[in-house]
Amino acid sequence: MVEPTLRVFPDAGALAHAAADLICAEVRAKPEAVLLVATGNTPMPTYAELARRAAAGEADFGRVTAVQLDEYVGVPEDDPRSLWGWMERAFVRPLGITRTVRLSDPATFDAELRALGGIDLAVLGLGPNGHLGFNEPPSNPGAPTRRVTLTPASLESNRAYWGDLPVPQDALTAGMPVILGARRALLLVSGEHKREILRRTLTEPPTPEVPASFLQRTPLTVLADAAAAP
Repeated sequence: MVEPTLRVFPDAGALAHAAADLICAEVRAKPEAVLLVATGNTPMPTYAELARRAAAGEADFGRVTAVQLDEYVGVPEDDPRSLWGWMERAFVRPLGITRTVRLSDPATFDAELRALGGIDLAVLGLGPNGHLGFNEPPSNPGAPTRRVTLTPASLESNRAYWGDLPVPQDALTAGMPVILGARRALLLVSGEHKREILRRTLTEPPTPEVPASFLQRTPLTVLADAAAAP
């Protein structure tokens, strides 16, 4: 078991600045780094800070490969619910990234990642039920890249993003071996509603009922705001 590093910040802005520091350090050390990239509200301030640094010439992401973590099934990229579209708008284009791996076919996706040598840094969020990507509970460490049916907890959580639009019922997700195989993982967590699931993720024995708990076995850094800190 690897002891995770937990750092707590007073607000989302401080969390984002620290996360951007860590991501930039990874890219400085390895300019051709392969980054697995989550969407969702929590990492958006971090991506905005990275975009600011890229625009100011303080960071160069031109050789980075950005890898999609998850995607809804049957949603075209120009649909406002598309996670690829969200990732492209928030991360890929603002940072000037030209190398990407999209998640559209699980077999092709895994083969592309093997050819790249795997993930250097996984930038992750924490689902309200402990999911990683869309590896819904129960998911064991060997759960492959695949199509999944979303749980009621995830559907309810995602409903907040799309207003009156229907939430897609099915999704593709990078498998647990892809995520857990990253050389480093960065877990960003904000909000009081994530406090209990973060506590379970970090302190209880790893279990498929909380897929994120298997991150205890990886080189993990957790950045949390004060509201989410267990």
